[in-house]
Amino acid sequence: MSVLSRGFRRGRSQERSDGRLPPGQYDAGDGFPVLSAGPTPSTPLDRWDLTVHDETGERHRWSWEEFRVLPREAVSVDIHCVTTWSKFDTRWEGVSLDTLLQDAPTTARFVLAGSDGGYTTNLPLDDVTGGRAWVVDTYDGRPLAPEHGGPARLLVPHLYFWKSAKWVRRLTLLPHDRPGFWETFGYHNHGDPWLEQRYSGD
Repeated sequence: MSVLSRGFRRGRSQERSDGRLPPGQYDAGDGFPVLSAGPTPSTPLDRWDLTVHDETGERHRWSWEEFRVLPREAVSVDIHCVTTWSKFDTRWEGVSLDTLLQDAPTTARFVLAGSDGGYTTNLPLDDVTGGRAWVVDTYDGRPLAPEHGGPARLLVPHLYFWKSAKWVRRLTLLPHDRPGFWETFGYHNHGDPWLEQRYSGD
């Protein structure tokens, strides 16, 4: 039995006149495919927290209530899945990683995102700072549904969507890169959709 959820199928490649569709992608329109490895976790909000671990082992922790009162941003972005669908002008709200990391001075160059269910994904720190990434808890004006990563997920829209880890709970700052779940199974280490960095060697 496959551990992959429904949605891992290719659509027909299309073009957009505005140049916003990366090569090899198709416009999913109003659809929002559900893709994940394994079952959907369920964590009660009174037991949910988000932690940042730096290279010294020190931790910064927010409960759900503390996370919800952090400075928030609303963003509208295009997202692109490695399985070739793209979705345009998606609307999210959450907390910038710049805010979450501001009290964790670091010489680290990478971050490993960890999620409920054991999923991880690795990113260069430069890809999640400077207004390029968020931990989001709403989609299209509503609380983020569990199948799409709720109560909170990472959002890194300029990379393929597997880098936007669902059900995120931990951000570990690292001096050296450490491949995450899909990266160890042959997905590209970086995942730029405009370069079609889908798989190792692309």
